[in-house]
Amino acid sequence: MSATGPNVETEVKIRYPAGADAARQTIEAHGYQLTEPCTLEADQLFERSGDELRRSGRLLRLRRAGDRAMVTYKGPASGGQYKSREEIEFNVSDADALIQVLDRLAYSPSFRYEKYRTKFARPNEPGFITVDETPIGVFLELEGPPEWIDRTAARLGFSPADYLTASYASLYVHYRQSHEGAPENMIFPRGDTA
Repeated sequence: MSATGPNVETEVKIRYPAGADAARQTIEAHGYQLTEPCTLEADQLFERSGDELRRSGRLLRLRRAGDRAMVTYKGPASGGQYKSREEIEFNVSDADALIQVLDRLAYSPSFRYEKYRTKFARPNEPGFITVDETPIGVFLELEGPPEWIDRTAARLGFSPADYLTASYASLYVHYRQSHEGAPENMIFPRGDTA
C-alpha cells in the first residue's frame, strides 16, 4: 500500500530536552488545546519466530491506556523526512483473551515500552501534537500531513533538522548502547509516577 489514504499515519518525533512541563506550556502558548490528558500508555509488541515482523518493517502492538486496550498494525515505513506507514487500529474489549489468541497463532511478546502521553490540537487543523514522557526523555510527536508538520514544527521553534523518524524501540536500542545496565524494555521503574 502506498503512503497515502485514510489508514496512513505520517509523523515525526522531536526530542524536547527542556522537559514535559515546558513542552506543554509552549504548545498551549501557541494556541493548541488539551484534547487528551496525561495518561500512562503501556505498549507491548508481538513478534513471530525469527523476528519476521521487525525484519519486514511491520509491527503488531497491544496498547493499554487507562481502561482501554487497542491493537495496532503498522506496515513498513516509507523513507524520507517523515515517517509514513499504513496503520490499522481497533479497540479490544478483552486484552488478555487477545494475548491468548496471539499465542495460539505463534506470536509472542517482544519489546515493551511505556510513556506518559498528553495530546493537543488546534481547532480546524488536520494534525495533533503529543508530549511523550518516556524513560529516555521527553519527545514531541507531530502527526498530520507533511505541510502541517513543517508549519507546526516551525511555529514551535523547530526545523526539519530536528525530526526523528525512528520508533521508540529503535531509539531505545541506541540508548542501551550508551547506558550500560539499562533494562531490556523501556519501562518506568515500578513506583514512579509522572
